[in-house]
Amino acid sequence: MEPLGWGAILWQALIRFWPVWAALAVTLAVSFSLRARLGLYGRVITGPMGLLGVVLVLFWVFTALFADLIITHPVLAAQSGMRNALPGAPLPNPGEGYGHYLLGGDSRARDVFSRMVMGARRVLVIAPAATALAFVMGITLGLPAGYVGGRLDAALTFLANLVLAFPVILLFYLLVTPEIQLTAIPTTLAAVLFLFPVLFLLLLVHSRQSGSGLMRAGALGAVLLLGFWAWAGLAFDADPLGLWRMEPNLLNVFVAVAFVNAPTVFRIVRGLTMDLRARDYVAAARTRGEGLWYILLWEILPNARGPLIVDFCLRIGYTTILLGTLGFFGLGVSPESPDWGSTINDGRRLLSAFPHAALAPALALMSLVLALNLLADALREASERD
Repeated sequence: MEPLGWGAILWQALIRFWPVWAALAVTLAVSFSLRARLGLYGRVITGPMGLLGVVLVLFWVFTALFADLIITHPVLAAQSGMRNALPGAPLPNPGEGYGHYLLGGDSRARDVFSRMVMGARRVLVIAPAATALAFVMGITLGLPAGYVGGRLDAALTFLANLVLAFPVILLFYLLVTPEIQLTAIPTTLAAVLFLFPVLFLLLLVHSRQSGSGLMRAGALGAVLLLGFWAWAGLAFDADPLGLWRMEPNLLNVFVAVAFVNAPTVFRIVRGLTMDLRARDYVAAARTRGEGLWYILLWEILPNARGPLIVDFCLRIGYTTILLGTLGFFGLGVSPESPDWGSTINDGRRLLSAFPHAALAPALALMSLVLALNLLADALREASERD
């Protein structure tokens, strides 16, 4: 079997991504047909930079979803004779599988193309979910701190500044090193952090729920049951059904990302709340006799959504870079993980002779972060026009 040229490599790669192209076509067709009804998102896709950001983000989201259909070889499988193979190199004994390594092989004879594709799933599982947890923490603490002020504000701000005083990379290193897994710190930290989504949902339902006391009690009971089920499974791996669980390495990285990002989100939410608490609609809610958390969650928070949405997109990009950095230093999810940082680290040792093994995941990482930045800029411009 002959090696593939660059034209054939590109064509074969495009074909492998057929589920992504199909999903993109359907999503964009529906988005443009309904853009007048889609609010902020509809305005974002009308601009060239916003559309480019949306397309690139959706490309990697669909790549993560359909990774099992796109990859050409198992990401952990090594093929004899394919160590540091050049892009387009044929397998000595392909059998009934795919006959080439489209982007070559790495130093352990694994397929770079497949590892790059599957790496998107790792990044897009951890980064958005951990960033969302950080936002829930920052919002839950930042709203009362900015609105109530006084000693509560001073205490929470001091704790946030205490965390922010640590260098980010050093703090990540301390939280995800293998030695830390032998202590109770990761489990304790996870137990505290995963309580915040439960608390946030309880406050959300309690402050908004109207009607009889029985309806309110039923809604709160459902939130408590589902929330503590997820909390026990994620923090303590105590879910008997196995629906809520994380590998220890993944849990460490997830908790570290949320813990490091939460203080910055707290400061942003606190500042926005201090600005919005003097608005007329807040005074009207107080006059109506609304409770504290109703004002915070249903009056102030919706009016702070513009800057928070923009920061959420940017923070996913920062988190993606941090995850890549952790993987590069060997502190990722697992040593064999196909995440982009680990793959770049594997390929850098032979960078001068075989650059493809490190270049492919580096370009993937760069394109995702670029897409998130473009999307954040478009969201900022669109929200300023509201």
